[in-house]
Amino acid sequence: MAVNETAVSTAALSRRRIGVPDIVFFVVAASSPLTVAAGGTPQNFATTGVLGVPLMFLILAAVLAVFSAGYAAMSRHISNAGAFYAYITHGIGRIPGVGASFVALVAYNAMQVGLYGLLGFIASGFLSSTFGVDIPWWVVSLVFLAVIAFLGYRRVDLNAKVLAVMLVCESLVVLVFDFSQIATAPQGLSLEPFGWSALTTGAVGAGLLWTMAAFMGFESGAIYSEECRDPRRTVSRATYISVAVIGVFYAFTAWATAMGAGVDNVIAASREHGPDLVFVLGAETLGSGFATLGQVFMITAVFAATLAFHNAVARYFFALGREGVLPAKLGASHPRHGSPYVGSLSQTVFAAVVVLGFGALGGDPTETLFNWFTNLGALGVIMLLVATSVAVIGYFRRDARGESVWARAVAPALSGVTLLAILYIAFTNFSALLGTSPDSALNWALPAVMVLVGVIGLGYGAYLRSADPQAYARIGQGAPSQD
Repeated sequence: MAVNETAVSTAALSRRRIGVPDIVFFVVAASSPLTVAAGGTPQNFATTGVLGVPLMFLILAAVLAVFSAGYAAMSRHISNAGAFYAYITHGIGRIPGVGASFVALVAYNAMQVGLYGLLGFIASGFLSSTFGVDIPWWVVSLVFLAVIAFLGYRRVDLNAKVLAVMLVCESLVVLVFDFSQIATAPQGLSLEPFGWSALTTGAVGAGLLWTMAAFMGFESGAIYSEECRDPRRTVSRATYISVAVIGVFYAFTAWATAMGAGVDNVIAASREHGPDLVFVLGAETLGSGFATLGQVFMITAVFAATLAFHNAVARYFFALGREGVLPAKLGASHPRHGSPYVGSLSQTVFAAVVVLGFGALGGDPTETLFNWFTNLGALGVIMLLVATSVAVIGYFRRDARGESVWARAVAPALSGVTLLAILYIAFTNFSALLGTSPDSALNWALPAVMVLVGVIGLGYGAYLRSADPQAYARIGQGAPSQD
């Protein structure tokens, strides 16, 4: 008997639990507004010297909105917690689907585990500076890990409620900061950061990567399609709303930051203060209490992002276990909560091992665990976006299924070419994300890991075809309708 032969296809997640607002909370929480405002945006200004960061957000939002046309069309016909894996399976084939599933698992695991490094670092730093309590970062990370494990074990709507509260709080903090900077702009208000010439002030390729990283998680709505009240409409609406919210909100915040520091000074100020720039500027306009409050909500923001990615990983484990690609036990859902609890526990154990390993070896929680792992994950997601664009065209090639030519062919072709260009830029400018020298071995070693994972997945898919035909036939098929 093949190892996956006992997998079942009838396991199901909790049905009809969440709607459009809930998925938007999951998606936007994964991208983490306050983390982008305090970390990603200043780093973008600092490392690239590009003044047009606000314009980049709008440009990439437009690109991802075009991608979303085909992605949303697929979501109306395929409901599967495996999302990318299922779409690529139906559009290109089972073997590429398994390859995509390996990339997705590693990418989302890397994003989530990397966030534990940042979460432990900023929380332990806050405890030390505020209360004089010195606790190792990895101990703090493990405490948060236990809380996330509890939430991941419970019903999905409980997770949505927790994320909603945290997301509203951090978004309000960012908006208060934004308006305070606009109201006190030392050089006056200017639309120069939205001008085309502002894009030519520095390393545009690296700037695109930083900006793209801020959108990571926008595609995760489809992961919850089996738990939606109306999968045919909910995922597509949530994806469009999320792209619009992320693009406009982050563009506005980047512009407000430039106004607060001054158009002529924002790049220099970002290089001087780094991730502290938001708190420095906020303290000047809102008082010293803003920095303390901002640090608290920075912790909750990263916690929310970590929880969102934890849920994504758990559902990938569930989908792959249910369909026989991974051991069948991973495809079990909780009889009362309807949660992918085995996948959630498996991901928790993996994250705990990594965090403990880094702690025991004295690894850097931000420069190594967070920086390396999250950028590796971002690269994997871009690879999946390109493959999904191709899959949309393949899926609708013989049967339009009532979708427009724009959604089934034109939009995925345009987004596929554009995203492929971004993927090329990511590979050739990876040092900009890592902060390494151009000749560092990490610049090619880390991307090579993601490529190797995909190749291993392809090989495993080919193995399943001959070794376990029953599991191979279930690939990407999901659970039968229970309506």
